[in-house]
Amino acid sequence: MRRRGARRQRGAAQLSLTVRATVRRESVDELRKVLERMGGREAGAPILPFAQLAGVHFARLLLLEDSTDLDEEPIPASLVWMSDIDAPLERHLDQLVDIGGPGLDATFGLCDGYPADPTAETRRAYLLERYVESAANYVNTVGRTVDQIHREAELREAIEDFLDRRRVHDGLPADPVELRSEIQRFVRSEACLAWATRRAPRPGLRWRLGELGHVLGTTVVLALVAPLALALLPIYAIVLRLHERADRSPHVHPTPEHEQRLAAIEDHVTQNQFSAIGYVKPGRFRRLTTQAVLWLTDIAARHVFSRASLAGIVTIHFAHWTVLDDWRRIVFTSNYDGSHESYMDDFIDKVAFGLNASFSNGVGYPKTRFLLFEGARHEQEFKDWQRFHQIPTQVWYSAYEKLTALNVENNALIRSGLFGTLATADTEAWLRRL
Repeated sequence: MRRRGARRQRGAAQLSLTVRATVRRESVDELRKVLERMGGREAGAPILPFAQLAGVHFARLLLLEDSTDLDEEPIPASLVWMSDIDAPLERHLDQLVDIGGPGLDATFGLCDGYPADPTAETRRAYLLERYVESAANYVNTVGRTVDQIHREAELREAIEDFLDRRRVHDGLPADPVELRSEIQRFVRSEACLAWATRRAPRPGLRWRLGELGHVLGTTVVLALVAPLALALLPIYAIVLRLHERADRSPHVHPTPEHEQRLAAIEDHVTQNQFSAIGYVKPGRFRRLTTQAVLWLTDIAARHVFSRASLAGIVTIHFAHWTVLDDWRRIVFTSNYDGSHESYMDDFIDKVAFGLNASFSNGVGYPKTRFLLFEGARHEQEFKDWQRFHQIPTQVWYSAYEKLTALNVENNALIRSGLFGTLATADTEAWLRRL
């Protein structure tokens, strides 16, 4: 099953690799220390050379501590690797098990079943056997590669340096059309910027056809099930409301120590990471609701919110909903701009209904009404609930840690408007991006 999921992503423009391995019971403390040293970049700590792995946007390693499920059954500690990458998956795996071999050995080497004398081939087989497919994924802008993001940032810096020099020596022309023409001549004169005279490449034809096929297939499925869904909606609403009224939603508070641990790994660069885990409320009804919500979330993220905005939220680079332990638990992870507080406020203010739909099937979530209402609108209860369930991301990497999602989008628009015909008003708007 895990291998089928890995193969399904091969045609994707961006994809994720999630691997989960059970930690040997006697090695949990040792692994925790290794991850803390790696995350703190201590001298002599094992390393994973993320920047040497082509096409990695973000990556993380985190420890899921020992837990006990709702039936009092133990769930042993596990190590999770997550990376957001440009296709193909095979390239990422090949480089990870080769260049990143020592880092994998130092971390996954403390997990059950890891090869005693690891090679690139045995590491790869180990990771693939423990591959976990995400239930829903969000990518800020589908098809925008790490290389494109870096190059377009360099283009903007080069143009700004040129304008600064021009302003000092000769002054800038007042006419926006003439100024844009000078910028064009500068870019054409720089051999290292020759790529910028061309439009950014689109994802391959095979991928575009696959996405079109998926849209058409999904539309057909939704059209077929819509009449039945509408007929059953009143019954579903009644059953849902009965469950909601019976839910226990105590106001949980994170401890000061937990808050301090999380705060210690935040706000070091322009972006932040978020990792949270929680149990799904018991019962077939809640499980089916969660499955339906995540299915619809994945469709929306894949085909509707695929261009620099998640229902109006423009600060998220990547996000994933990953199901674990036979739908007993769900891990949510994201990479976002700004502070944790502003991140939560953004969601509550703009898409509280989306928070409720995605997370109200989690144990202890603030009480909702008909799945979409209230819930996150109980602001402090929601903020405490999500902080309570947030876990430390011990090791985290960003390929462009000084760029916000808005910076990335703005740089792409500078490139796309650099050449070609623009009206005077559009030229002025384009210049304001610099």
